[in-house]
Amino acid sequence: MEQQKGIDMDENNLFETRIDFTALSEAVEKIRAELAKVIVGQGQMIDLLLIALLTGGHTLIEGVPGVAKTLVAKLLAKSIEADFSRIQFTPDLMPSDVIGTTVYNMGKGEFQFKQGPVFSNLVLIDEINRAPAKTQSALFEVMEEKQISVDGITYQMPLPFLVFATQNPIEHEGTYRLPEAQLDRFLFKVIVNYPSVEEDEQILDIHDKAKGQLQTEAISPVLSAGQLVEFQKQIFEVTIEDSLKNYIARIVSATRNHKDIYLGASPRAGIHIMNAAKAVAAISGRDFVTPSDIKEITGAVLCHRIVLSPDKEMEGIRPEEMIKLLVQSIEVPR
Repeated sequence: MEQQKGIDMDENNLFETRIDFTALSEAVEKIRAELAKVIVGQGQMIDLLLIALLTGGHTLIEGVPGVAKTLVAKLLAKSIEADFSRIQFTPDLMPSDVIGTTVYNMGKGEFQFKQGPVFSNLVLIDEINRAPAKTQSALFEVMEEKQISVDGITYQMPLPFLVFATQNPIEHEGTYRLPEAQLDRFLFKVIVNYPSVEEDEQILDIHDKAKGQLQTEAISPVLSAGQLVEFQKQIFEVTIEDSLKNYIARIVSATRNHKDIYLGASPRAGIHIMNAAKAVAAISGRDFVTPSDIKEITGAVLCHRIVLSPDKEMEGIRPEEMIKLLVQSIEVPR
């Protein structure tokens, strides 16, 4: 059957689209085009970061050094006309170095709060696992509630507000394991792998032609902070059927009752799956969620939230593999 104007065809059914996501889809394609000027491959990472951007979800990016974890976050921030700050986490970093501190103003004769680098629209935290628990705890409130409390006063973050954090899974000297409560605040954990030989060749070609020019100079803003906030509001208008909410609930519940999973996913995980699936639908121009939208992002939402049993960890089973098997065992709504 031919697809008609104003109608989306999905899984052999026709549905009338009630919300126009044309502007949102076009903005996503423009951002992709800007990033493609510098980034070769890494399509899954870029797609997940765009979903995080549209849902206002924080993202943990994990990969070995040199695979463009930090670069992609910086380029994504530059494609949006919004405030950007970068914080390098180190073992001696204090909470006040992140959220700010109260200082005495000699001229006014009073104490004033000096905002830290976390007061920004897009915050990049490099090597997040290098700071101790005391500093990590400073992020708990701001990541969940988009606010911080200092000396009994609450300060709201500017909107949009997102945290992109990177970590190296190989080097463990001088690092700290992130608390489960903090990991649960991240929408996604994105695993960045090495490029292929062909992609490595393209990377060399791009750098050769750049002639020493900074890579960030090739990126132009295509979206304002205000537009992004409006797109984020649109995402929550996407429809999800009760049967699909039940499908998500059954997936999350299955992680808590599996013999090979020591720690299952929280209710927050289910909310994140639903919101991310809505973003996938909106990017595709649909105002309704399908089971395939849910399957597409479930692995990235759950992989950092579950803890496998010691036996499975010793066998070398990865959380992503366990989640894939688990999702396959759950009956899909018809």
